[in-house]
Amino acid sequence: MNRLKKIPQFKNVDEEREFWSKSDSTEYIDWEKSEKIAFPKLKPSTKTISLRLPEFILDEIKMIANKRDAPYQSLIKIFLKERIDKELNH
Repeated sequence: MNRLKKIPQFKNVDEEREFWSKSDSTEYIDWEKSEKIAFPKLKPSTKTISLRLPEFILDEIKMIANKRDAPYQSLIKIFLKERIDKELNH
């Protein structure tokens, strides 16, 4: 059995983020003993982007969103997530 390294103390979130971006977590955490946990009230962070779409595509998305009584930007996010999941689980 490999001995796990001790996770260092971090001064702030940025320092911790930098550490984990360059470190192999399996040297610090036994993932075989990990448990799944849900944070139902935690909202994912979002980032604003600019996306150029042909007008007809945006019009079609808005029509579908209207039929579903949903905001069109939310529908775009749903469509993107569904497609990403499909691609990653091929």
